[in-house]
Amino acid sequence: MLKIILVAVVVVIGAVLVFAATRPNTFVVTRTAVIDAPPEALEAMVSDFHQWSAWSPWEKMDPTMKRTYEGPAKGVGAAYAWVGNDKVGAGRMEIQTVTPGREVGFSLHFIKPFEANNAGRFTFEPQGAGAKVTWSMTGKNPFIAKVMGLIFDMDKMIGKDFEAGLANMKAAAEKKA
Repeated sequence: MLKIILVAVVVVIGAVLVFAATRPNTFVVTRTAVIDAPPEALEAMVSDFHQWSAWSPWEKMDPTMKRTYEGPAKGVGAAYAWVGNDKVGAGRMEIQTVTPGREVGFSLHFIKPFEANNAGRFTFEPQGAGAKVTWSMTGKNPFIAKVMGLIFDMDKMIGKDFEAGLANMKAAAEKKA
């Protein structure tokens, strides 16, 4: 009887690992919001890491986190590093591209709670007097992440933070407008 149970457990574990191996090699998390502010004003809020404290959901999760800024104050080459509690971890972002009023692309290097290198992007599309803002993050999905993804949905976990961040951005931008 023990032998049958052991074989069944090995088969189930094997099936889970094989299924995980079929999952995509990359992931994308994307959220969108319409904000009643000009695209240029929204791009300025994103391309200057000093302004992230007004809307970033992670800033509110650990107001005492340590922040450092490097490079220019804003735009390409501006960098932001943080070390915080278990909710925000540690990492570094650097702005890679800026198309004024249209797009900001940045690299993300997470150190804690897990090591990862991803890419983030904001796009701003004029919509009436405001803009449609799309926030996305893409990255590689190594095997261990594929296995974890069977239990933890990256889109739901990160997506809720993106939704909160866009809601915060909307409130901050529309307050200024």
